[in-house]
Amino acid sequence: MDQIKHYETIAGLFADSMQLPFREAIEKHTLRSLAGDISGARVLDMACGDGFYTRWAKRAGASAALGVDISAAMIRLAEEAEKRSPLGCDYQQSDVAGTILSDPVDLIIAVYSLGYARDSEQLLQFCKACCDALREGGRFVGLNDNVRNPPAAGISWAQYGLERFCESPPSEGGSVRYRITNPDGRQFEVENFYLERETYEGAFQAAGFREFNWVDVIVKPAERDNPFWNHFLANPPIVGFSALK
Repeated sequence: MDQIKHYETIAGLFADSMQLPFREAIEKHTLRSLAGDISGARVLDMACGDGFYTRWAKRAGASAALGVDISAAMIRLAEEAEKRSPLGCDYQQSDVAGTILSDPVDLIIAVYSLGYARDSEQLLQFCKACCDALREGGRFVGLNDNVRNPPAAGISWAQYGLERFCESPPSEGGSVRYRITNPDGRQFEVENFYLERETYEGAFQAAGFREFNWVDVIVKPAERDNPFWNHFLANPPIVGFSALK
C-alpha cells in the first residue's frame, strides 16, 4: 500500500494519537518554543494531517493559517474540525512539494513531514517549495526523525506509545518505521526514510535558506521534574529544526 492510500486508512487513528502524553509534553512544547510569538503572522502548515497544528497556529494569534496535505481523508478531518469549531483556518489538498501560494507567508511549520523524502532530490524539492512560499526573513520550523543522533539498536520508547524500527546504523534512504500505540490501545504505523544530517543541511542550503539549525527537544516546564521523561530526553527519537530565509 502506498503512503497516500495508507493515510486514508489511518487518518482517524493518527488524529487520536495527538492525545499521547509525549506529544503534549515534548512534541507540542518544542514546536511552540521553535515558533515563538506568532501573533499576526501568516502561517503555512505543511503536511498538516488533521490540522492540529494549523488550529494551534490560529489560536496562538496567527492572522492566517493554511494547512496543506496530500491525503483527502486528513483534509476532510481538518475541515470537519473547522466546521465544529470555526477558527478561520483554511485547508488545501495537494502535494506539499508542489504548493504554490499567491502571497508569501511569515512562518512554515512541518511536523515529521521531511521524513517522507526518499532521497536528496525529493528533500530538496520539499525544502525549495517551503523557501519559495516564505517571505524574505521568514522562518521554517518543525520536528523530524532524529537524524542528528540516530538511537542505537535496542532502545525502546514503548512506554511513551512510540516504537521505532530501522537498520542499526541506518543507511541513506533506508526505511524508518514508527509504530504508534494510542491511549485506547489501538495501533498504527507510519513509514519515513532515513537521510544523513548532511543531506538535510545541504538541501536547506541549496533551496535558498541562509540559516539552518537542529534544535534539541524539550519538555514543558510542568514536567521537568518528572523522571518519566528522562529516558525519552536522553535518547530522543525526534529532533527539532529551524531555518531562516
